[in-house]
Amino acid sequence: MTSNVILIEYYTLESCHLLRTSVIADACGDQKMSDVQIFDPPHRVPLTKTKSIRKRLQEQGVRLLFTDPALKYEPYRSLAMSAIEPIDNYADTTYYGPITVGTPPQSFGVLFDTGSANLWVDSIYCNTQACNSHTKFNPQSSSTFTSTNQTFYLPYGAGSLDGVFGYDTVNVGGIVITNQEVGLSTNEPGQNFVVAPFDGILGLSYPSISAGGETPVMDNMMQQNLLQADLFAFYLTGNEQQGSEVAFGGVDNSKYQGQIYWTAVTAETYWQIAINGFQINNQATGWCSQGCQAIVDTGTSQLTCPQQYLGYLMQSIGAQADQYGGVSNLPTLSFTIGGVNLPLPPSAYISMVSSVAISSTYLPSQNGQPLWILGDVFLRQYYSVYDRANNQVGFATAA
Repeated sequence: MTSNVILIEYYTLESCHLLRTSVIADACGDQKMSDVQIFDPPHRVPLTKTKSIRKRLQEQGVRLLFTDPALKYEPYRSLAMSAIEPIDNYADTTYYGPITVGTPPQSFGVLFDTGSANLWVDSIYCNTQACNSHTKFNPQSSSTFTSTNQTFYLPYGAGSLDGVFGYDTVNVGGIVITNQEVGLSTNEPGQNFVVAPFDGILGLSYPSISAGGETPVMDNMMQQNLLQADLFAFYLTGNEQQGSEVAFGGVDNSKYQGQIYWTAVTAETYWQIAINGFQINNQATGWCSQGCQAIVDTGTSQLTCPQQYLGYLMQSIGAQADQYGGVSNLPTLSFTIGGVNLPLPPSAYISMVSSVAISSTYLPSQNGQPLWILGDVFLRQYYSVYDRANNQVGFATAA
């Protein structure tokens, strides 16, 4: 099977960068080339890195058990059949940024999540402790708000987050989207979101997984011709550093070094891509010789490997896992994506207390291949670009 490596070069024009994409096949293949315009500067949204829900609860003496991270992706088995989207696994998210909703604008901090597709925020319709500890949207104070009768719920722990959809103007990094569907919470039980640093979630996945069939923010940006290029990109810093951002409509050349390597989206649901190989300390494992899939997810800090590989991984490196998901002494891991090896050194995901953000999942991908989840521990190493126009994901070494 031919493996493709995609290289890019920039050529400066007066108003944009011309992105020359070279698709280089193997030695027996032909070289193909296409030009894509990437406009610069993009619309940037600064992201704040903070303590996760899990960490905040641990400081209060509450230790959460790790659930299967891939439960978040369960809806793909019955896509868009109901307004349901599990959010059990937002306990480890740490990055959020500002948006406004309504006229005049009301400000919120939201998680920008490539692992979901809907936009929702806390609202005055909700009076639980979790809602009362956050900024709440007041639709009565917005002259551009339109109500609907469509409700939604998101399974969450022992209860669920309930809400109702409405339409309003949303501002994301200076991009003004009109008639955007917004979920407004009406009931938010449990303790996890009481300590959450964000007021809602802005999903950036494909519309096929949108709860209730609502149009995602990115799709409205595209339909309303608000972007110079139909893509967005993430730059995530480590520790408590500032400078994290999500950029819409272009790439931020100062946030990466070298080339951007592209790989095709394999399922237009989540940002799902193929993994062609996996190495431990440069030694091939053969695990993905028959193919693996990965979901690139900014909404989780975890690096998640298929359950059938975790035991061997722990054994081969001499590490042990406990019931809370903590492990230590991991070597450099390397993923082969689009024919390019992308290494992940131990320093990328070993925490200050010598634990590693790695867990396992029992859920396979849609085509039955083993499923990985590339969360923030991976994405802090690589500037990631999500190209809706060409349905591809790009990775470059983060600056």
